Amino acid sequence: MPPHVKVCGVTNVTDALGCVERGVAAIGLNFVPSSPRAVSVETARSIAEAVGARALIVGVVADLEVQTMLQLRADAQLGCLQLHGDEPPEHLIPLLPHAYKAIRVADAADVARADAYPGEHVLVDAKVVGALGGTGVRVDPSLVVQLARTRKVTLAGGLRPDNVTQAIAAVHPFAVDVASGVEMAGDPRRKDLAAVAAFVLACRG
Repeated sequence: MPPHVKVCGVTNVTDALGCVERGVAAIGLNFVPSSPRAVSVETARSIAEAVGARALIVGVVADLEVQTMLQLRADAQLGCLQLHGDEPPEHLIPLLPHAYKAIRVADAADVARADAYPGEHVLVDAKVVGALGGTGVRVDPSLVVQLARTRKVTLAGGLRPDNVTQAIAAVHPFAVDVASGVEMAGDPRRKDLAAVAAFVLACRG
């Protein structure tokens, strides 16, 4: 089976529906204030209502208190949360099974840290100083291939329509996550739906 496709950093209903129509399984909405792709709770709710059950709506958060995350998940009608900050493993437990940890990976120690978090799922992204994600930098496949044999790994970091097939073959992830790789040139708040279609097709290939 090909991996599930998640398009992250969606900021509007039009792009969300366009992604779903092209076969995307999950839509990522960013709630990190410093991100150029950040959305409000109101925008997130409108996207969730428009998409309905056709795709999983994932809220990307960083370093929030557990109760705040639970409230956000309810208020924005999110199906799942992606914890992308420095949250300890115990903060994930009350959110399961509708949450998972994202770990920025640069070496084997980072992979071991990822595997220490509870839950079936874990996301691995490239570690870039000063950035939580969406950098376009790729993860070294050799670091995470073993993790993908024991956990449901979502592979993120620098994926594009022209390299995702190779990444899938190297890692065999449960899902792949793309943000900057399918954006309109110069506009991180808009998706290039032709690139989204090409990305999904490459994943299936």
